[in-house]
Amino acid sequence: MDHLPRPHSGCLLNPVHEPVSEPIAQPAETEKATGDLIYVVDDEPMLLELARIILEPLGYNVQTFRDPVTALQAFSAARPRPALLITDYAMHELDGMNLINACRRLAPAQKILLISGAAGPEIYAKAHVKPDRFLAKPYNAKQLAGLVKAILVD
Repeated sequence: MDHLPRPHSGCLLNPVHEPVSEPIAQPAETEKATGDLIYVVDDEPMLLELARIILEPLGYNVQTFRDPVTALQAFSAARPRPALLITDYAMHELDGMNLINACRRLAPAQKILLISGAAGPEIYAKAHVKPDRFLAKPYNAKQLAGLVKAILVD
């Protein structure tokens, strides 16, 4: 069985798998982040690596967690707290909304981006504690980078 991607079969960052004519533009040195710490929580290792590949060249310090319980323990002990928490919604031991609630109990002003391919913004519409922003999968690198920058400057 052939497991090579077929043309236009799609992928997470480029759903239509269109040829990319130019590399993703990197910011000028003066536009790069100042090393803000970002926690990324997802039980899919490939998605953690993609977040790192997208965000580290922009100047962010990315720490990844496959297990939301471990992420919460690290968050609890962190001083200072990360500038941003990016979390997937659907995870095994602790879902993204429960992780958001736990982090906000510890740090009410914590900036949070919720990502999901399993559900939409309706998952937090009636919740008492909400993420700052939501990003649906599949997404592209520009969408993730743009949302991260927008959240951090708010």
